[in-house]
Amino acid sequence: MLRLASILYALIGTSLAGIAMIAVLTAGYDTLIPIVVSAALGALVAIPVSWYVAREILKT
Repeated sequence: MLRLASILYALIGTSLAGIAMIAVLTAGYDTLIPIVVSAALGALVAIPVSWYVAREILKT
């Protein structure tokens, strides 16, 4: 399951980090710190999400 979760993390992590960065830029925060923090939080949130998605894929 770890192998599937890490493959999914490559897709989910970049997607969530990109979504978070776009949300921050849309809100008007265009300096370095908010952009980096949002990308890091998106990548951090993607860890349990990818684990959950991998678990749900392997259930079926």
